[in-house]
Amino acid sequence: MDTTPRITFDPQVMGGKPCIRGLRVTVGMVVGLVASGYATERILQLYPYLEADDIRAALQYAAWRVEEIEVPLVAT
Repeated sequence: MDTTPRITFDPQVMGGKPCIRGLRVTVGMVVGLVASGYATERILQLYPYLEADDIRAALQYAAWRVEEIEVPLVAT
């Protein structure tokens, strides 16, 4: 997946978790709000520095990440 520029990774921000545009707002937090029933409009009211595209990007990233398969490395 070509990760959207809206999803950033920085070890200095939230321990390197995927965040929205370098802000201290994690993808997990946004997805959790949506899963809890918060509408996009309400999330934007609670976090006015977010944009609707940020919420869509977080959901797209989470959907892609869930389908990714991690294969352990085996020493030879």
